[in-house]
Amino acid sequence: MFQFLKQSSQGRGIWLLMALTALILEATALYFQHVMLLQPCVMCIYERVALFGILGAALLGAIAPKTPLRWLAILLWIYSAGQGLRLAWDHTMMQLHPSPFNTCEFFVSFPSWLPLNSWLPSVFNAYGDCSIKQWEFLTLDMPQWLVGVFIAYFLIGILVLVSQIVGKKK
Repeated sequence: MFQFLKQSSQGRGIWLLMALTALILEATALYFQHVMLLQPCVMCIYERVALFGILGAALLGAIAPKTPLRWLAILLWIYSAGQGLRLAWDHTMMQLHPSPFNTCEFFVSFPSWLPLNSWLPSVFNAYGDCSIKQWEFLTLDMPQWLVGVFIAYFLIGILVLVSQIVGKKK
């Protein structure tokens, strides 16, 4: 299995597949926001940024998969998936256990050198409340689905990282 993961990570196809999955998730988020008129909250926006991190890692890996740039892509992938998992988990806890003491911020807060909400407000501005459940499918709401998505990205990323070390030819 590790040999397969290592060989796959050295080809563009698997990186482009990962980019496609992240792009589909981003497009779905924009569909919910602009077509279904759901209002994204601050946590939703931060989770969206984590998905963009995974998309960026996938594109970085696809650029030069047989070079050390692949290592940077894998590390960015795992970091983004880990942050996304943490955010989605916190968001889920806010919705499952609403409290006036456990709320999210009113406005997104990006670094001054990367003001995404100013550059692209239709994608990165938050209007909703983190504790309100706006959508549900198969009894799970959106942050609960994202917990599963980020767990999958994270675990696969860890396996790919381990395969780089132990996946030697026999």
